Amino acid sequence: MTQQIEQQQLQQQALLRDAMRRLNMTRDAFASRIGVSRRALDTWLLPDESPESRAMPEIAARYVAEILAGMTENDAYTQSAYPSISFEGRPQLLSIDQFSRDSAEALFRTADAMQPIARRKKITRVLEGAVLANLFFEASTRTRVSFGAAFARLGGSVCDTTGFTFSSMAKGESIYDTSRVISGYADAIVVRHPEQGSVAEFARATNIPVINAGDGPGEHPSQALLDLYTIQREFSRLGKIVDGAHIAMVGDLKYGRTVHSLAKLLSLYKGLKFTLVSPRSLEMPAHIVDRIARGDHVIEQTSDLRAGLAGADVVYATRIQKERFADENIEGYTPDFQINQALVDDACGRDTLIMHPLPRDSRPGANDLATDLNHDSRLAIFRQTDNGIAVRMAIFAVLLGVEHQVRHSMRDATWKSPASIGPDDAVFQGFD
Repeated sequence: MTQQIEQQQLQQQALLRDAMRRLNMTRDAFASRIGVSRRALDTWLLPDESPESRAMPEIAARYVAEILAGMTENDAYTQSAYPSISFEGRPQLLSIDQFSRDSAEALFRTADAMQPIARRKKITRVLEGAVLANLFFEASTRTRVSFGAAFARLGGSVCDTTGFTFSSMAKGESIYDTSRVISGYADAIVVRHPEQGSVAEFARATNIPVINAGDGPGEHPSQALLDLYTIQREFSRLGKIVDGAHIAMVGDLKYGRTVHSLAKLLSLYKGLKFTLVSPRSLEMPAHIVDRIARGDHVIEQTSDLRAGLAGADVVYATRIQKERFADENIEGYTPDFQINQALVDDACGRDTLIMHPLPRDSRPGANDLATDLNHDSRLAIFRQTDNGIAVRMAIFAVLLGVEHQVRHSMRDATWKSPASIGPDDAVFQGFD
């Protein structure tokens, strides 16, 4: 009986989040639309392990379902029924260009369904027997382990290789041969490579799913997806929506592939203000700025860090990509360019989100995101990494065609996990 109740609560959380996305409403607006108090809606959205979590009345669930069923193509925002990810007709993820706002939102609905597994409350074996090849020809910790953990939490197994030195490419093997050979061993391939466009070469040599985990200064699509997913979840808690938001991107915008992908993904929304803060030598590439400019957005570029943060809803910081430098002059990128507690308190609002794709340079005097922000609830970097598991699980589930099986295959985890993963994690009164 307890498991049945938990399953119903998981379904109600997914239904409510989906409804708010499709209607493009804050929690306050959505509560008003369905005629309940904000407090009641919050209790329906709480994790099932929270003592304040409540089951949504059947009449309310029916009403929400009727609202969604009544949406038409003429509504301000509609969403396709199921997510789909493909590149040149194959189930592969290489670029944010593969997504519309609609398909990104559909993927996030699948990520919502993965949250109980990512939170270590449930387990599933829908990918039992499947093998992932993690091919990282460039240094990585978070992305490599995150993809591996996501695949393993779906029941699959993972084979890792890291660096050129330990690969046959050091012997002169081509990308085509490597991809074709590995495809005979694995059911999906995640690739990180230092050369832009190289992951597309891997993808064209095989029919199995290939995921771009970063191709030089090009793109990092899964990072952009988990970043936007994090922004949406945080905004839901704060009573905001993405449309009309002010996003400040700070740091190495020239080589930072995470900001390239995220800027393109955010440009699918309406009326955003982008403040691009960097030294002149590290400004956002013109083709990314042009892409943003196609929409109804405001774009500002500045090297003044303090002025750039003013009024921002999201501050997205990046580290300097020294490994991609040739002979660039980085004058102006000094320790004064550091985002620290004093600067955030002075320039940012109490609800500003502070994000970073990590790793950050935590050494004293580094021109990056300072560690003195670790106890500030506005710092969302660890919530980003946690959300990455659910998003990457959703990507694997969609590419391998098991997204419809997950919800019905879940069972309780048999081990005990902590209520809070880290000692500095922010507490939001039970909000998930």
